[in-house]
Amino acid sequence: MRALVTGGAGFIGSQIVDRFLQQGYQVRVIDSLDPRVHPNGLPRYFPKDAEFIKGSVTDRSTWEHALVDVDVISHQAAYQDYMLDFSKFLMVNAVSTALLYEVLVERQIRPRKVIVASSQSVYGEGQYVCSTHGPVLPKTRSEEQLQKQDWEVRCPVCSEHITPRLLEEEYTNPINQYAVSKLAGEKIALGLGRIHEIPTVALRYSITQGPRQSLFNQYSGILRIFFNRARAGKPLVIYEDGRQTRDFVHIQDVVDANFCVLEKGSDYEAFNVGSGTTTNVLEYAELIMRTLGSETQVVIPGQYRIGDNRHSVSNIEKLKKLGWRPQRRLPQILEDFLAWADDCGGIPLNIPDAYQAMCSAGVVRAAG
Repeated sequence: MRALVTGGAGFIGSQIVDRFLQQGYQVRVIDSLDPRVHPNGLPRYFPKDAEFIKGSVTDRSTWEHALVDVDVISHQAAYQDYMLDFSKFLMVNAVSTALLYEVLVERQIRPRKVIVASSQSVYGEGQYVCSTHGPVLPKTRSEEQLQKQDWEVRCPVCSEHITPRLLEEEYTNPINQYAVSKLAGEKIALGLGRIHEIPTVALRYSITQGPRQSLFNQYSGILRIFFNRARAGKPLVIYEDGRQTRDFVHIQDVVDANFCVLEKGSDYEAFNVGSGTTTNVLEYAELIMRTLGSETQVVIPGQYRIGDNRHSVSNIEKLKKLGWRPQRRLPQILEDFLAWADDCGGIPLNIPDAYQAMCSAGVVRAAG
């Protein structure tokens, strides 16, 4: 059996590559080695036993070459940051997926399974309940509301604060360019997969963290940013009031989920992959400081980031019915990441500051 993993030199993809090799697969990888993520080229952890193709998933000839004699496809390649290059999100996250199925159908390639990486972001502002009007899929909070530091989501009918629910697969409501591109990618995959009888599953990852998360990409997320600032004695800057909630899942639980649906997953469906545990950002920052033994300060300047949602915690019952369970909690995520970062010599200190770049671009704004 041969597996193709796109983005296979990256954080999630590389660990899926490792698991395929452990299970006796031949593995082929496509990765563009984006210099923001891989400034030193192919990472040292990339296995010698895997075949490597440097190329873009937006390039047809790359797909044509890579799909020869492939049995399983794990499409993990993605683009994400918080800046204003909106079209690139659709090209990498959605058009690439359409191109994959275009080549599969044209060349009459019938893989055993295609697994497409999607995102919890497809739920947009989330799923809520109003005590008066029942279930609500709210639009993003308005600039006027955020400027008043009124952070919680309100009912669009009565304007009262509403209660967040665990996110269920049936109800999507994407808002920003990343979310729209990920939902477009998974709908392309599930729809074309069904029409052309190519078994396909989409996995909506919550915030995935752990070893091999990029130490160089300034937009790689809260884990790298908070660790780096805490170790440098800089304050941890928290948007809104720090009480927004998130769902953090260990990378190995995500890998387990991929191999669960490979063997058991219902085709042409999407599944949440998360911890199912609610953590607010203040709690997260405090746990990082305890993990490091740091006495740095938390700063809450009353700023917000355009397009952020307030609460996102996934309902994982659908995937649990297939036998998967998250095995690792947040403290282990932080400890495993820290051990890996130390093994790499620490987080580089000369990476440009994403916070300042986002402020300059107007992505981060001050209330009031």
